[in-house]
Amino acid sequence: MNWFECKVSYEKMMENGVQKRITEPYLVDALSFTEAEARIIEELKPYISGEFLVADIKRAKIAEIFFNENGDRYYNMKVMFITLDEKSGAEKRRASKMLVQASDIKEAIEVLEKGMKGTMSDYDIAAVSETMIMDVFRFSADKIEYENSAESSED
Repeated sequence: MNWFECKVSYEKMMENGVQKRITEPYLVDALSFTEAEARIIEELKPYISGEFLVADIKRAKIAEIFFNENGDRYYNMKVMFITLDEKSGAEKRRASKMLVQASDIKEAIEVLEKGMKGTMSDYDIAAVSETMIMDVFRFSADKIEYENSAESSED
């Protein structure tokens, strides 16, 4: 999967009633930068009143995402996979970036460990940090199929 971090800038009504321009990052699954921009606009259109601007798009190097519907935040987790070099017998460590949805750091670690349960790989969690990511939009074949059938029924 190709993940893109899209930063979206818009005017938001703050709790004190003042309008303030803010920029929030979102993650979308897309094949290209162009598709990522189109998808983030489509996903956010129903939620943002007024104009908004896709201020930045960059490729996100994420090996895997562990979703947890109870979580309201996203955590970056640096996971070190441990392998043995067959020739020298030396331990090799390979870093991999995972994204985990959780309510807090403790839950993020639990979600990652549950998701990694079936793997045969040895690993250590080297770092955990909360991200600013507001939401993650996965590619949905169902949604594309629905949109295509809606377009063909209009003809």
